[in-house]
Amino acid sequence: MANRLVAATSPYLNQHAENPVDWWEWKPEAFAEAARRDVPVLLSVGYAACHWCHVMAHESFEDEATAAQMNADFVCIKVDREERPDIDAIYMNATVAMTRQGGWPMTCFLAADGAPFYCGTYYPLTPRGGQPSFRQVLTAITEVWTQRRDEVAEVGDQVRKHLSDNVSALPFAGRGIDDALLDAAVTAILADEDPVAGGFGGAPKFPPSALLEGLLRHSERTTPRARDAAIGTCEAMARGGIYDQLGGGFARYAVDNAWVVPHFEKMLYDNAQLLRAYAHLARTTGNALALRVTEETVEFLERDLRVGGGYASSLDADAGGVEGSTYVWTPAQLADVLGADDGAWAADLFGVTEAGTFEHGSSTLQLPRDPDETERWARVRARLLAARAARPQPARDDKVVTAWNAMTATALAESGAGLGRPDWVESAVWCAGSLWDNHIRDGQLRRSSLGGVTGDPLGALDDHAALCVALLTIHQVTGDLVWRDRGVTLLERTIELFGDPDAVGSWFDSSESGLIVRPRDAVDDATPAGASLLAEALLLGSLLAETDMATRYSELLDATLGRAAILLSKLPRSSGHWLAVAEAVLTGPLQIVVVETPDSTGELVAAARRLAPGGSVVVAGEKDSSPLLADRGTVDGTDAVYVCRGTVCGLPVTTVDALATQLTS
Repeated sequence: MANRLVAATSPYLNQHAENPVDWWEWKPEAFAEAARRDVPVLLSVGYAACHWCHVMAHESFEDEATAAQMNADFVCIKVDREERPDIDAIYMNATVAMTRQGGWPMTCFLAADGAPFYCGTYYPLTPRGGQPSFRQVLTAITEVWTQRRDEVAEVGDQVRKHLSDNVSALPFAGRGIDDALLDAAVTAILADEDPVAGGFGGAPKFPPSALLEGLLRHSERTTPRARDAAIGTCEAMARGGIYDQLGGGFARYAVDNAWVVPHFEKMLYDNAQLLRAYAHLARTTGNALALRVTEETVEFLERDLRVGGGYASSLDADAGGVEGSTYVWTPAQLADVLGADDGAWAADLFGVTEAGTFEHGSSTLQLPRDPDETERWARVRARLLAARAARPQPARDDKVVTAWNAMTATALAESGAGLGRPDWVESAVWCAGSLWDNHIRDGQLRRSSLGGVTGDPLGALDDHAALCVALLTIHQVTGDLVWRDRGVTLLERTIELFGDPDAVGSWFDSSESGLIVRPRDAVDDATPAGASLLAEALLLGSLLAETDMATRYSELLDATLGRAAILLSKLPRSSGHWLAVAEAVLTGPLQIVVVETPDSTGELVAAARRLAPGGSVVVAGEKDSSPLLADRGTVDGTDAVYVCRGTVCGLPVTTVDALATQLTS
């Protein structure tokens, strides 16, 4: 019999709808029920592509005896961390404080007021490795709750204070964003570079998604050393097993130092950020590998993740209950599909050996060198991809998350405009338009939807800010003022909802007040912090909005970056998106305005979008068609481009060569 999760708008919650556990979604009614029954809340947090979440579900939540104990002694709440990042952030902080480590599945025990008193992660069905079984934990928690309630209250008070202390506003660093600060940040980042295998730090190795864009922008302003590091990492990942050599798209991370063996789940947010960085590299350097990866990543998004209303959140790591089974090969399997000659050629090309690089003699596919036979490569790749499609496929989380889709729309718009792919721009317009039409309900932006049904959870700061960026970016590449007006409208709402009235330039991550603390974390992680995304939105707003609004956005941006300076100083590797925004500010910020004639060929604006440093605002159109085009005209009946750095503008030029000279001078 299905439980309450059957009606959820989260595939992760839907996965648990047939559990014998009497699950609740996170609702006030669940906590009221816990108070009425005088039992603790058991909070279980995970996500659809989480391997160990699936393991614990199979071992414990599908077990009748375990479920009976959970139902008898607890009110059980299941949360999708991707749908409720605010809840996840609060209780992950508590888990780390109690255990010195975190991860998913996350298991927390709460009083009816939401205060946690015991937290952990995965618990096995039976004791092993010094770890108690899940049922032993349940029994111990019940004993503490019924016999030592004063200890529960004391721990809850301590944890609540700890959580409150850790969501205070970042202080002003006593300095603004300047060359010296960013140079020092990049120097510290490069000191952690792996010069052999690429990336930063050791295994497990995560793609430094936001950091790559920051390094590329830094290299455009100053030293090529940062660009070389970004190129080295991009090439290493693109040639490693973390990249899907057949189908495109990047896995979540590599378990080894050399990017050979991935954790096979594919996340939308990783691929959105990496698409932006690889496209930036391709358009500004002409790097052929970066261009291929850009094209293949878009193909992956369109083929495997596009759903009604946007792009799906992720592909699972498992298929048929076996991690990676969709993606790995043996020499014999290659020969079976391709024949002996092509099979041997492919095995050599992809590094597939009899010993294997993964489990049970199988290998991930790597591409350490470019194929020297183009037609043969295309044929082999197509046949292997078709054969792979007949294997068990990883489950897909069809949930459309606002922030991740907005980042995807931004990347598609930038990539399409910079690389001359109007079809990618069309995809960006479709994605952002779907979010605007479907995710705003009752005047409020919602976090996600599933199958066209919009969920109840409100959008967090990152949802609002990322969508602002997407809307303002699409305005730039289309010239349509509708997108600018939507972006400014949402930006105003975002400032109102998330601004800290007692600390200008500091922003809360959640608009909700019904949690034990209001989360606030400005550190860039797997996705950019909501505050750093808002900084990007404020930067764009300060250049694209009407003058009175633009001035206010500029002031808020200065205050926001003033607080972020301490992160760039102390935690530069965890400030990748902050670095990208700050570099754009120090570069001018750069505004490139192309005034077009009615019969314009578009050559000058195409060059502007190709040559522009990262973070530049590029606007094109006829005179007076937008604020940046006001009172600027063509020259001698031909298109003219105006390059401005901050409030200082150069003379208009009419040729690509003259534009290139202005941008590099």
